Amino acid sequence: MLVTWALFATLPFWIEPIGLYHYLGIEILIFATYALAYNLVLGHAGLPSFGHGAFFGIGAYAFGLAQFNIAPNLWICLAVAVLATALAGALVALFISHRRGIYFSLMTIAFGQVFWFVAMKAHAITGGEDGLLKIARLPADLGLTAIPLETNVALYYGVLAMFMLVSLGLWRLIHSPFGRVVKAIKQNEERARFIGYDVWACKFAVIVLSAALSGLAGGLFAMAQRSAFPDVMSLHYSGYIVMMTLIGGGLVSFWGPVIGAVVFFLARDLIGALTTSWMLWFGLLFVILVLFRPEGLAGLFEALRRKPPPAPVAAPDAKEA
Repeated sequence: MLVTWALFATLPFWIEPIGLYHYLGIEILIFATYALAYNLVLGHAGLPSFGHGAFFGIGAYAFGLAQFNIAPNLWICLAVAVLATALAGALVALFISHRRGIYFSLMTIAFGQVFWFVAMKAHAITGGEDGLLKIARLPADLGLTAIPLETNVALYYGVLAMFMLVSLGLWRLIHSPFGRVVKAIKQNEERARFIGYDVWACKFAVIVLSAALSGLAGGLFAMAQRSAFPDVMSLHYSGYIVMMTLIGGGLVSFWGPVIGAVVFFLARDLIGALTTSWMLWFGLLFVILVLFRPEGLAGLFEALRRKPPPAPVAAPDAKEA
């Protein structure tokens, strides 16, 4: 964890010399936060959600609407984004927490499309296809002083602080007794229920928490983009976060989603500089990993780390010589 934080903390000093740009770091951190939140549902609870982009988009819209209609304060706007997505997550969880497998997945797609349709048609509230524009990068008010976040470097460190808090909180949650119950439900839901755990309540809590943190990432994304638009709620955007999580190895590693977010955006920029069909090559990477290394890049790194070194060749005996 400390190594990951340190690597991200030094990123603004070396990202431009290697030919990249600061805003890329902001995108990586926001989607790494989003992917960690999503992996709470997919990797740790074993619930394959394919409509999670709805929560990300609701957080983005809630941030912008709070800025325009409540108060242009960073903490208030982020709190509204988290609260709005937590409520949306609770509404969805009421209907899907008792489901599992393909039925759970289909219902998440259905709810995701409902939220996307509302965002497209509620033009008076969301701006329709144009989205919400002119969202400001609000300063971080710390009481005695306010830290401006207008520049990409300043915003990067603001997003990094949120990423650190989310990753630390999720790490603690996953390794708590509640986290172990969630993993038990993933392994065998019926057995967990027979032991006496309230499976429905645990799944409900996981979905709501994952939605709330996804909304936090969505609010940061709206501030970074200075806008909120319905595309982030679409099915293909929900597919992006699934691909990031699986390619990184979220099913076997806590940090897998972070690896997946880094790989996704580097592929977009590096391969995209060579061809407009960069998603074709990224998709091929996804297919290859699913076929031959389903535990993702984190699982590949772990397998290489655990691979025993080759046995040393014994020196010939003196008599044999």
